[in-house]
Amino acid sequence: MTSGAPAAVQPLPRGGLGRVVGRRLTNWAPAVVVLIATLAIWQEAIDLFHVKKFLLPQPWTIATTFWDERRQLLTAGWLTFQEAFGGFAIGCGVAILVALALARWRRVGEALMPYAIAANAVPIIAFAPIADAWFSPFSKSSKMAIAAVLCFFPVFVNLARGLRSVRPTQLELMRSYAAGDLTVFRRVRIPTALPFLFTGLKVASVLAMIGAIVADFFGGALTSLGAQIESDASQAQFERAWSEILVACILGIGLYLAVALVERLVTRWQPREDSN
Repeated sequence: MTSGAPAAVQPLPRGGLGRVVGRRLTNWAPAVVVLIATLAIWQEAIDLFHVKKFLLPQPWTIATTFWDERRQLLTAGWLTFQEAFGGFAIGCGVAILVALALARWRRVGEALMPYAIAANAVPIIAFAPIADAWFSPFSKSSKMAIAAVLCFFPVFVNLARGLRSVRPTQLELMRSYAAGDLTVFRRVRIPTALPFLFTGLKVASVLAMIGAIVADFFGGALTSLGAQIESDASQAQFERAWSEILVACILGIGLYLAVALVERLVTRWQPREDSN
């Protein structure tokens, strides 16, 4: 007979949160040290080697320009980020659907894989003017199309490989339980392919921002980030151009970190290297 007394709550281990924070700081410490050293060398090398400051501004000058014009720069960055994120969502969504369909019908996938490789081999600079002709050059559609083309291939290839990376013993175990193809696909193939999928998504998150900025070079709103980089560089306003590049880097890293966070939440069941 069970008693009505509440069960005792086990106390959290002492220092648990501190160990987690310390491990995170230790993992990020090398990158922070490299960043600080690079900026310091860059800052001093301009004066030491008499580099023309209008060609390669010092990091402090770039940071000052960014802070002074942050409102306009962030507005331009937000416009280009919308184009990049739209292309990221479209390209990755189509890639996931195609990879799932081709994994279900393998012969079709083997027939279409060479064409996917050939499409990825087309230089994006050559495709950008064609996309502007297909869509209005002043709309976001052409920029999203270019970003989507860049995002499609890494997600498609990684997910297709992940869906085919199931170990034979897993399939034999599922067949021993008389599991159907749909159950095997849902219970075995998709969980196995998730790490591959997120690898492709993280690569695509960086390529999306690159595609949107390159697309801005060939037409679009004058307030977009790519158009302003091209305009400022042509007018020798390199401090502002570098500050715009800084905005693009921040937004690209932000999208990458967002994908990495979703990966950590979705694949919590998978063991981590830093969990030891």
